[in-house]
Amino acid sequence: MPLLASASMRAFHHPDQARHTPRFFLIRGEVRPNYEVPERAASLLLGLEALGIAPEVAPVPDRAALLRVHTADYIEFLSTAAAAWAALPNAGPEVVANTHPTPDMLANGARPGGHVVGNAGWYTADVACPIGPGTWEASLSAAGVALAAAAEAAAGRSAYALCRPPGHHAYAARAGGHCYVNNAALAVEALRAAGATRVATLDIDSHHGNGTQGIFWERGDVLTVSVHGDPSRYYPWFVGHAGERGAGAGEGRNINMPLAIGSGDGPWLEAVARGVQAVRDFGAEALVVSLGFDASEHEPLNALSVTADGFARAGEMIGGLGLPSAIVQEGGYNVDLLGTLLQRFLTGWGAR
Repeated sequence: MPLLASASMRAFHHPDQARHTPRFFLIRGEVRPNYEVPERAASLLLGLEALGIAPEVAPVPDRAALLRVHTADYIEFLSTAAAAWAALPNAGPEVVANTHPTPDMLANGARPGGHVVGNAGWYTADVACPIGPGTWEASLSAAGVALAAAAEAAAGRSAYALCRPPGHHAYAARAGGHCYVNNAALAVEALRAAGATRVATLDIDSHHGNGTQGIFWERGDVLTVSVHGDPSRYYPWFVGHAGERGAGAGEGRNINMPLAIGSGDGPWLEAVARGVQAVRDFGAEALVVSLGFDASEHEPLNALSVTADGFARAGEMIGGLGLPSAIVQEGGYNVDLLGTLLQRFLTGWGAR
């Protein structure tokens, strides 16, 4: 798939993403307001406007597109959970699990029982993914946005996908960490279906892309690279370590670069540069970037202290690969700065 010259980068969004308005968020035992708010998308839209990029509304995908990545039972849960929950007596406003199957339960043959309360624990990894009345519609529209950007990459160009909710913590059959549908993984599969024999993902969100890692763990045709905060002190806590390299055909195709909390621009940019080189060495024909701005020094839960200049330099390095790319929005929760950080990254990339 040859890279085609383009005067400006196309971008995609969908207004239904505003229908997801999560309330529940648990931090160190205290329930606090959720950071993953519709204002995030509004800020990113302002950043695109400042660049002179008018985002297009992406079509909503059918379920067949989602089933390239996710299991049918999981999609059924996501699409029906809010209504089933609302029908419970004395139900709260959102689906939030109060139990999850432990490794001990799974070793003893644990299985979902069909009740929405049990399914909430079975199909979610944590309590940071509440499901409300508009969550499914927003997640479906975010998937369509990612697929629209992937279609641009399949045509040899690059595009930005303003995805909300984000997606890189979602496994094939499990939500988590604000994520329900793995938008980046959908983009990868779309590029493979379009003819790219090798596709790479480069995740620069401050949290490890554990869902993406899990989905492609045994795939030799997909390289997954993640630059993130040390999971021994940071979400997702249990995976994201450097020794996780993939398995079977995917052995060596998973590269994690965990960084010390508070690293700053220097170590972060060095890791991004190593990730760029890994993509180059892999011989990728197309790229999916999981773009998170929660590595910013001004984030409410700051961990890596990256500056706006750092994001601009990262955009320049990754764009310098010259690969057709789908840039998929992940995290970043400082709504006052998200648009500016997007401007800096895309300007570094070469978008005008």
